[in-house]
Amino acid sequence: MLLAIDAGNTNVTVGIFDGARIVTRWRLRTVHDRTPDEWGIQLRSLFALENHAFDQIDGVAAASVVPPLESSLTAMARRYFGVEPFWVTGTTETGLNVLYDNPREVGADRIVNAVAALRKYGGPCVVVDLGTAITFDAVSARGEYLGGVICPGIGISISGLFQRTARLPMVDFRDPGRLIGTNTVASMQSGLYYGLIAMIDGIVERMAAELGPDTRVVATGGHASLITRGSRWVKTADEDLTLEGLRIIWEMNCRR
Repeated sequence: MLLAIDAGNTNVTVGIFDGARIVTRWRLRTVHDRTPDEWGIQLRSLFALENHAFDQIDGVAAASVVPPLESSLTAMARRYFGVEPFWVTGTTETGLNVLYDNPREVGADRIVNAVAALRKYGGPCVVVDLGTAITFDAVSARGEYLGGVICPGIGISISGLFQRTARLPMVDFRDPGRLIGTNTVASMQSGLYYGLIAMIDGIVERMAAELGPDTRVVATGGHASLITRGSRWVKTADEDLTLEGLRIIWEMNCRR
């Protein structure tokens, strides 16, 4: 079985694969100074809840956009699972032709998403990842990673409104049900929700115009399903896209 770890700025998403099937997943809070033992103890508790054992894991595949986590997660994998983790980087063999000016600048999560989207949905395609930053990644029908767009994420927008204004409260991100708010909270939620969807639709529409009429669009990340309900362009939400990309790349590099 494979343990897949996606270490992001806000959350660390962990999944267990039995072959090509994901059997469970967890979303943990990103803590930069957590020790290898703290990671191991937390995973041991989660494994026990799902009746999994550490000795069932024969591989660990990981991607990170948070460099401080890499050493502690590497030490955790060695100590608790007895394996050397396979880290995906911008130069890992993935089958994609990365056309970024400097492939080393591409976030590992963006490469992983592109690999999974191309395998599952075909190309050309656009992946919208709703994380701390919202990324849009374009993949051609020939398997080329063309690049993309990076925008502020939902949490950044919410905290920015709260921190930089004197009288606006902190709100949660949700579909307010109607565009025109009749109180401050509803007006803020409307602006955040419909404003984000308008931004996403506008960018995806422009990217699809460049990629062609057969462009497929898939969203991933914590709010993907919420976005697909209101978007004109994004109708497919795939919560496990990044984890599945890790599995695909691990099998490509470690099961030869």
